Amino acid sequence: MKSFKRHLTALAVSAALMPTAAVQAGEVEVLHWWTAGGEARAAAALKKMMEEQGHTWKDFAVAGGGGEAAMTVLKTRAVSGNPPAAAQIKGLDIREWAELGFLTSLDSVADAENWDQLIPPMISDVMKYEGEYVAVPVNVHRVNWLWVNPEVMKDVGVEVPTTLDEFFDVADKLKAEGYIPLAHGGQPWQDATVFDAVALAELGPDDYRKAFVDHDMDVINSAKMEDVFAQFAKVMSYVDDDAAGRDWNTATGMVIRGEAAMQIMGDWAKGEFTAAGLTPGEDYVCAPAPGTTGQFTFNVDSFAMFTLSEEEDIKAQKDLARTILEPEFQTLFNQNKGSIPVRTDMDMSDFDTCAQASMNTFKSSADDGGLVPSFSHGLATTSYIQGQIFDVVTNFVNSNNPDPAKTTDQLAAAIQSAM
Repeated sequence: MKSFKRHLTALAVSAALMPTAAVQAGEVEVLHWWTAGGEARAAAALKKMMEEQGHTWKDFAVAGGGGEAAMTVLKTRAVSGNPPAAAQIKGLDIREWAELGFLTSLDSVADAENWDQLIPPMISDVMKYEGEYVAVPVNVHRVNWLWVNPEVMKDVGVEVPTTLDEFFDVADKLKAEGYIPLAHGGQPWQDATVFDAVALAELGPDDYRKAFVDHDMDVINSAKMEDVFAQFAKVMSYVDDDAAGRDWNTATGMVIRGEAAMQIMGDWAKGEFTAAGLTPGEDYVCAPAPGTTGQFTFNVDSFAMFTLSEEEDIKAQKDLARTILEPEFQTLFNQNKGSIPVRTDMDMSDFDTCAQASMNTFKSSADDGGLVPSFSHGLATTSYIQGQIFDVVTNFVNSNNPDPAKTTDQLAAAIQSAM
C-alpha cells in the first residue's frame, strides 16, 4: 500500500506541470480487461447502451485476466493528467486511488438511483471514499462454491459433502475407486482460493473478518488458524500429483469429463460447464464449499470513475455509472459472466439454478452476517497483504513437511510486514 502511494505520488508530482489532453465532448473512455467470450459480449452491449444515449464510447481494453497490465497503463495515463472516464478497479485499490485525489464523486447518481437501498452495505462501503461513491459495482461473484460431477458420485455411491469431515470421507471413497477427488491447479491464487474456503469453514464469518479484513493478530496467530492450516493440508492431499501450473479451467474440465469428482472454485467456473452444453442440477452440481453453507465470500468487479474536466464528458460518465446498475445491463452481463447482479431487487427467474441459489444466499448472508469479502480475490485487504498471504499459503502447499503451527507464525509475520 505504501509503495503504491509513493510510486503514484512521485509520478503525479513529476506530471503536475504537464498539460491535460483534450477529450472530445460526450466521450466516455473505459479501461477494462473484458476481452474474451461472454465478457467481451457484455462490454459490447454496454457500449451499445451508451451510444443509444448519444454518447461516444472509446474502448480502452487491455488484455490480461488479472488486470496487472491494465493497471500499469492506467498509472501512466492518470499521472500524466489524461485518465479514462472509468477504469476497472476493485477492492481497497479503489480507496488508494481516491486518497490520491484521482476519483470523482458519484453521489448525485447514487442518490437519484437509490444505490444505498439496492446494494448491501458490505459492498457499497468498498465503493465509497469518505462516505461518497467513487466507483460503481458491476456484479457479485461467489467464491466459496463446490462444483461436482454427479455421475462420478453416483458411481461410487456417495453424496455431495456439506462439511469438511464429510468431504474427507467422500474423498477417501472416491480415491479408492480410482477417481481424483479434487480437481485443482497448482497456482498461488488457486491455492489461496481453496485456503479461503477452508478458512471460512473453520473460522466462521466473524473470525474470518477479524483475520483477513481487520488483521487481528489474536485470530491470525492462534490455535484456530493452526486448525485452518491442518484442515487445508488434508484437503490438498486429495489433489493429484500433476496439479502444478494447471489452469483453473483445465481443472474444471477434469470434473466435466469425470476424471475428477469435485472442484472448489468461484462461479466463473460455471462458464466452462455452460460452454460444454451442461445443465446445472442435472449434468453438474453447484454446492457451497464444505462447511460454508449459508455463508458467502464475495468478489466484485467494479468501475472507478476518474475526475474529468469537460461538462459533456462528465455527463457521459454519470450516464455510464447509472447504466451499469440498471436491470437490463445487470441481467445481460451476469448471465454471460456466471456471476449474479449486485442489486438485491433483481428478478432472477431468467437465471439458472446456480445463480438463483447464489442470490438467495447473497441476500440472506447480507442480513445475518455471513457475507464476507474474499481475501483470495482482492476484496478483503490490500494487494500487498494479499501477496504475502499467497506466498505463505503456496509455500505451505509445496512443502514436503507442512507444519501448521510454524506456518501460522509465518502468516502473522508476513501480514505484519505488509501493514
